[in-house]
Amino acid sequence: MAKADFDDFVVVVTGASTGLGRAISVEVARRGAKVVIINYASSEKEAHETAALVRQEGAEAVIVQGNVAVDEDCRKIAAAAAPYGRIDALFNNAGTTKVVAHDNLDGVDAEDFIRIYSVNVIGAFQMTRAARALLEAAPRPGAVVMTASTAGVTGVGSSVPYTASKGALIIMTKSLARALGPKIRVNAVCPGFIATPWFEKTVGAQSMEEMRQRRAAANPLKEASDAEDIATVAVFLASPDSRHMTGEEVVVDAGQNLALR
Repeated sequence: MAKADFDDFVVVVTGASTGLGRAISVEVARRGAKVVIINYASSEKEAHETAALVRQEGAEAVIVQGNVAVDEDCRKIAAAAAPYGRIDALFNNAGTTKVVAHDNLDGVDAEDFIRIYSVNVIGAFQMTRAARALLEAAPRPGAVVMTASTAGVTGVGSSVPYTASKGALIIMTKSLARALGPKIRVNAVCPGFIATPWFEKTVGAQSMEEMRQRRAAANPLKEASDAEDIATVAVFLASPDSRHMTGEEVVVDAGQNLALR
């Protein structure tokens, strides 16, 4: 039987149409959430699939289209929780990247940095700001969980702009934790490789499977993570069990980062 530590929670998940966002949405519903607000930017069909899975777990699902890089959209996403009077947990999960070898400095430009930072960093800031009053209205400290990455810890990732954005997100997590306490807690989960549809779309099915096998062989636990492996940790960071945690980044990568530090 699932733990009921999210009983009656109002939860917002950005980038929730597939992958980690979907896994988080289903996990909080399984744990008793009252409503899950599912944000998507462009994958409407997949967002409705996530909503159906959430409803199967007994929670209400509200779908909101919006690009977190746009402040007005962030306010619209947060406003979807207004009828419930609060937000207990906000998962800033929306993200984007560009795959370019790190030594190919001509393979990225300022526009790539701006586009990636606009979603991965500015979007997370704007969503937190838009949700602040509703997070502060929660009966216990509202929880914000950023989806960062081991790329932001090790400097190894899909491209230089991506790793830089995730490093910035980790530091912003600490800044916001200082600024928003005691009414709001802010933490970050840092996944390594995750086998998700988003990643498969980025690199291709064959490359993803090859990478899955390489990553599993190279890390201490000999495992390659799925979205559900990361979701349980992300959800922990929003749960009452982590009530004395704020400003922390938690790496979840089966130990892969140990070879990179």
